[in-house]
Amino acid sequence: MTETDDIIERLASGLKPVPRNALRRRFALGIIPALGLSLLLMLIILGLRIDMPDVLMLPVFWIKSAYNALIAVVAFAAVFRLSRPDGSEGRFFALLALIFAAMATVAAIQLLLAPAGTYPVLILGSSALHCPLLIIGFAIPIYAGAVWALRRAAPVDLRLTGFVAGIAAGAAGAWVYSWFCTENGMPFVLIWYSLGILLTGAFGAFTGPRLLRW
Repeated sequence: MTETDDIIERLASGLKPVPRNALRRRFALGIIPALGLSLLLMLIILGLRIDMPDVLMLPVFWIKSAYNALIAVVAFAAVFRLSRPDGSEGRFFALLALIFAAMATVAAIQLLLAPAGTYPVLILGSSALHCPLLIIGFAIPIYAGAVWALRRAAPVDLRLTGFVAGIAAGAAGAWVYSWFCTENGMPFVLIWYSLGILLTGAFGAFTGPRLLRW
């Protein structure tokens, strides 16, 4: 036996089988507690809307919530696929474009049905300047949880994986923020929520190659 064969045999002898669904459990352990932390921070820092019982009856609230939740689900599914050496983003970008287009349609319909004098409120609201920043803030714990899970995986395209993980965390952070946000304009959600999600994705693309290196 050559020295190389001996090294290979010693390395192989220490291998242990990976438990089934270990990666899924890793993602659950990284993301679910982080989402809970983000919700807790929202409750401590901002609190729920004081008119929440009435808001829950409004279709615009659930559309806003669904927009962020759908992006988060689609993005986290893509992150899970990208976490494997042979993985890819699949149809992530096509689904993301479809969700965005659906929201753009809803926003356009709301503008068409609303008086022109309400356009500034529907588009800018009263929180356009700090909405994306709050979304990023609530997304950071979730992004950290995703990075923790990915550190035990084997993604190949670290920049793309970081970007998609950032989009997932940003959408989850936006969903958390939506429980406080008083804006009911769908154009507002389309522009400013999407900006917060995209900025978190850019942060992920920048930090991914550094944080996910293996």
